Amino acid sequence: MKQLILEDLDSFLKELGEGFSYIENEYKIKIGDSYNYIDLLLYNIKYNCYVVVELKITELKKEHIVQIQTYMNYINKHIKTINQEKTIGIVVCAKDNKIILEYSSDPRIYETRFILN
Repeated sequence: MKQLILEDLDSFLKELGEGFSYIENEYKIKIGDSYNYIDLLLYNIKYNCYVVVELKITELKKEHIVQIQTYMNYINKHIKTINQEKTIGIVVCAKDNKIILEYSSDPRIYETRFILN
């Protein structure tokens, strides 16, 4: 799924809404003694905040939400500046042969379905 999104990143960002820009995929962070990788790290110019995106090939599970909240907390503590808003988290899942935005920590980002070619 990640490769499909990266191949058509412009369409994916437009589907999310206004102001999204790409920073990096597999963004490396260190939590405790282990390294973790954020699937996609974005920035939203309109909302003045980082956006953590996790891509899952299954339906949404509560551990996905715990994972993304951990990543959001890391970005808020170690990356964002005092002039930026809190980080937004998005979980994109596979469901019924579609790619669906299943969870967002911000009400300004709505559930949507992505059809990637």
